[in-house]
Amino acid sequence: MPGRGSDVSSKKLSKGQIFRGLLRSEKPLVLIGAYDALGARLIEQAGGKSLFIGGFSVVGARYGVPDVGLRAYADIAAAVRDIVNACDLPAFVDIDDGYGDVKNVIQTVQGYERLGVAAMMLEDQTWPKRCGHLAGKTVVPPEVMEAKVRAAVAERLDPTTFIFARTDARAVHGLDDSMRRAERYLRAGAEGLFIEAPESIEELERIGRAFDVPLVANPLEGGKTPLLSPAEFAELGFTVIPYGITLILHAARAMQAAIGDVMSGAFVRREAAMSFRDYLDVVGEPGWAELQDKYGGA
Repeated sequence: MPGRGSDVSSKKLSKGQIFRGLLRSEKPLVLIGAYDALGARLIEQAGGKSLFIGGFSVVGARYGVPDVGLRAYADIAAAVRDIVNACDLPAFVDIDDGYGDVKNVIQTVQGYERLGVAAMMLEDQTWPKRCGHLAGKTVVPPEVMEAKVRAAVAERLDPTTFIFARTDARAVHGLDDSMRRAERYLRAGAEGLFIEAPESIEELERIGRAFDVPLVANPLEGGKTPLLSPAEFAELGFTVIPYGITLILHAARAMQAAIGDVMSGAFVRREAAMSFRDYLDVVGEPGWAELQDKYGGA
């Protein structure tokens, strides 16, 4: 397909293997959150090596609703399919609580693997879940999450698919409980961890010292966790830094401004927009035009 990568060596590896290689080589692995296929193409064209897909941005962009459990697997999987098909980057997908019990977790993991997803993150919130930085969260008993982790790891189709476990217990029961849960999820088979929403550098330091596995830190704009630089997170022991909502926040502000500009009749923002020609390049129109010329037809 025009516009997609052509690295022959990468085609010898599964997406999971590529993602695992990035975990070893990138210190840290910085990921931009894509919520649609256009964003995925822009991330790839900017030199991104992997990307993140989270429900907060997907349900906001696709359905215009907040991340409070109003959309589940089938809705979000449609966006994941579009994003994965638009680029060659290995995708790390937040799969919430797996959208049910262990059988739903298995369906979700295997379904996303068939779409080409490289890594997934499973959480211990109760359903309906909420964005990790919103109040009102609750968590399941740890043994429920352990069963889900065991099922996800044992029943994945490809053993190179990377499974992270996320706990939201910090806001519910405190940091000590969330760290105990993280230890249990590792014993259940998780390969990486995400303790959601630590509230200070001291808490980040404690988490980083405690675990010698890939750790996720979430520098969410307006959230509870300190907004450190990727290098600072890496120094504290964190391996994966997803900027999950950055694009959706910037895009929403830009659309709001453009709408206001047109509605006012001022049209002062025309020069701030991407040019028509540049946009066609982003979506790969020149490649399709070449194929049209090559093969002809009406």
